[in-house]
Amino acid sequence: MSREQRRAIDEQLRRAPKGAGPVPVERMRAGFAALISEFPVPVAPRQSGTTLAGRPAILVEPSADPRPGTILYFHGGSFSLGSPRTAMALTANLVLRTGIRALSLDYRLAPEHPFPAGIEDCLAAYRSLLEDNDPSSILFAGDSAGGGLAVTTTLAARDAGLPMPAGIVAFSPGLDHTRTGASMAAKEDADPFFTREGMARTGELYLAGADPAQPLLAPAVHADLTGFPPILLQVGTNEMLLDDSVRLAERARDADVDVILDITADVPHVFHTFTDTLDEAGQALDRAALFIKQRLA
Repeated sequence: MSREQRRAIDEQLRRAPKGAGPVPVERMRAGFAALISEFPVPVAPRQSGTTLAGRPAILVEPSADPRPGTILYFHGGSFSLGSPRTAMALTANLVLRTGIRALSLDYRLAPEHPFPAGIEDCLAAYRSLLEDNDPSSILFAGDSAGGGLAVTTTLAARDAGLPMPAGIVAFSPGLDHTRTGASMAAKEDADPFFTREGMARTGELYLAGADPAQPLLAPAVHADLTGFPPILLQVGTNEMLLDDSVRLAERARDADVDVILDITADVPHVFHTFTDTLDEAGQALDRAALFIKQRLA
């Protein structure tokens, strides 16, 4: 562990421009893409454009000797920002470490397409994969909002009577639009990435007036996880969203679902992207890769 590495990343994130007052979503998207473009993407996996259930997607494949299985990846971005390209550092790293192909879905974004459009797209993508693949060969993964979608898509699939995927990997997932976790206040000063004002803004874009107190918007508070596949939750202690993972792990435990709550100290939201400057980023991805390979064996 390196305190110097963690301190440098914290300072880097705090220097990033946050904007003053409400910012148009187009500017938010451009700023998010610019920030994410600084993270290194492994060059070994092959990337190609494709479609999945009528939506654009990126197929990321090992350079040689792929293992069987598919990682269905959902990118982050507060449900209103980002794309498969902005998540490529994470997606490519998982493919590189596991030898398993990934499909990263370009689901619809708010405010143009608010809740539940993103979940509908992710569920349709899973249905499409099930046409030619056994559910035991498919694993859901995602970061931030995409980590939330990995969970809520599983909820939607179960409630639609579909078979469960082999597992779920969620990096710093957003799992509670009621924003009632204790870490929302306790970690506000420690979190260099989020502010309450910013989260309220993107939350409004996604909710579009919907009541957040429901399973598909606050699974950490309201979801029954009975029948879920094994879950890996990875999160840092310097996150306002920390208790989203903590409380979902408790709900998984209460539903007799296998769950690993993997917390790394003194690191920010989706710290996994800092593979070039933070030792713990690569180590966490190695643990996630082991979980994926075990689930898709």
